[in-house]
Amino acid sequence: MTMLEPTLKPYSREWLLSDRPTSRRQAQLGRAYIIWRRFSENRLALLGLLIILSLIAVAALADIISPHNPVIGDLRNARLLPPGSEGYLLGTDDQGRDILSRLIHGSRLTLMVVVLVAVIAAPVGLLVGTVAGYAGGWVDAVLMRITDIFLAFPKLVLALALVAALGPGIENAILAIAVTSWPPYARIARAETLTFRHSEFISAVRLMGASPFRIVLRHVMPLCTSSLIVRVTLDMAGIILTAAGLGFLGLGAQPPLPEWGAMIASGRRFILDQWWVAAMPGFAILIVSLGFNLLGDGLRDALDPKEAGQ
Repeated sequence: MTMLEPTLKPYSREWLLSDRPTSRRQAQLGRAYIIWRRFSENRLALLGLLIILSLIAVAALADIISPHNPVIGDLRNARLLPPGSEGYLLGTDDQGRDILSRLIHGSRLTLMVVVLVAVIAAPVGLLVGTVAGYAGGWVDAVLMRITDIFLAFPKLVLALALVAALGPGIENAILAIAVTSWPPYARIARAETLTFRHSEFISAVRLMGASPFRIVLRHVMPLCTSSLIVRVTLDMAGIILTAAGLGFLGLGAQPPLPEWGAMIASGRRFILDQWWVAAMPGFAILIVSLGFNLLGDGLRDALDPKEAGQ
């Protein structure tokens, strides 16, 4: 410890960047600060973060900022109005419902889908991959062959089969997407685990008497988290598109829920004359998917261990 360290002000830049942290908290905060500094240098990543934060804010304040009822329309006076007509900023659909209000409330469904799929699929993939990579032998072979079976099917086709068996609905769609999303996470976690399964610190923990379960849970899984977070973020766009595809086919959220894919399906009949009915939810899917992709690219660069010394 140098004589300068006691004079460092807590939570200052010098304190966060100290090469000799005096506590685990200081080390964790310092690493988080370095990651944020690298992330904030990427303007496109900040744009993606802004889009996702805007999505969260819109979903949270949907009841307040929504100008009209998203379910009840005015068939007599407001059917298929173009954008900007009579107070309808993005126009209305064939039921006289405000498209902007439906998009705002539909953001809740989109956010619910991506969060629940990530909460279900990521831990399953992480557990399967780390156990397979650490245990090896027949355990690895069995778990990876199961993973290969799921990877052999196209993601959307398998999701369609599961939803068709379970029945249409947003809950079954989320479950089907989660079931088809975990195998890539298991592959990533297994590859990460194999790189440090025989490392010195794992051997030291084993010699101290830690059980295999504790080693996997407390030491292996945290090391795989960074790569998994990046992959989950990049997969959010695909999850949104899969959910929209199920909704478009009538197997996702059911009417009158304002799900973006279902809104595109209901507007495809008017695509030539009333283009806004299908185009507006399509633009919403495009913008949110772009936001997740930009955010994922930024996180990948910020969490890259090769950049740690820069």
